[in-house]
Amino acid sequence: MKLHELMIRHGHSMFRWRSYIPLLFIGPLLLAFRESAHIEAMVGDAAEDVWVLFCFILSLSGLALRAFTVGFVPAGTSGRNAKQQRAEVLNTTGMYSIVRNPLYLANFIIILGVLLSIKVWWLVALASLVFFVYMERIILTEESFLLGKFGKTYSDWCEKTPVILPNFKLWKPSTMTFSMKTVLRREYPGLLGIGTAFFVTEMIQDLVYEGEAFREWIAEDYIWPITYGIIIATCLSLRHLKKNTDLLKVEGR
Repeated sequence: MKLHELMIRHGHSMFRWRSYIPLLFIGPLLLAFRESAHIEAMVGDAAEDVWVLFCFILSLSGLALRAFTVGFVPAGTSGRNAKQQRAEVLNTTGMYSIVRNPLYLANFIIILGVLLSIKVWWLVALASLVFFVYMERIILTEESFLLGKFGKTYSDWCEKTPVILPNFKLWKPSTMTFSMKTVLRREYPGLLGIGTAFFVTEMIQDLVYEGEAFREWIAEDYIWPITYGIIIATCLSLRHLKKNTDLLKVEGR
C-alpha cells in the first residue's frame, strides 16, 4: 500500500475514534501537573491567576472562531459527524475563503489555551506535534472524499486557499447571513468542553498536587466553580431547547 493511501486509511480510523484520542495524554498530563505545581510555587498565585485567565480567553477565542465559521454555513457541512465523512455543499466563502480548515484551526487554539494554562513547555510541544500529525491524516482523508465528490471545483479552491494558516487577502463574504441560532444549537458542547477542561485542571492541580484543602480552594478560587456552574446551566438549557423545541432550528441550516 502506498504511503499516501496508508495515511488516508489511518485518517478514516482516526476520524471515527477521534473523541477517544485525548485519553492517550493521561500519563503525560499527570507528569505535567506535578511540574506545573512547582512552577506555580515559583511565580506566585497572582501571576498564575493572570496567566490562566489569559489562557481561558485564548480558548474562548478559538470557540469564537468556530462560532463565526459555523454561523455562516448551510446544512450538510461543518458538522460534528463522528462515523463517516459527509458534505452536501462545498464551502468557499467566509472563513473558507481564506483557509480550508478553519474549524481545525479553531480547535487547535482551544486546545492550546488549555495546555498553556498548565505551564509546562514540553506538554505543549508534545500535544502540538500529535495534533498536527493527527490532523494531517484527517485532512488527507477529507480531501480525498471532497475531491471525489466535487472534482475540479474542489481542486481549484485548494490551489489558492491555504490549508491551516489564513490568507486574509483572499476574503470573500459569505453568501449566507449569520445565524446565532445555529451557533447556539451546534457549539454549546465546545463551551462545555472548555469549562470542564479548565475547571478540572485547576481543581486537580490545587487539590491533588498542591495539597490545598477543598474548602480553602472553594473560598480562594470561587471564580472557577461559579464560572463552571454558569457554563453547565447554559449548556443544559441550550441542549433542552435543541432536543425539545424548535426555537433553535433554522431552515436550511
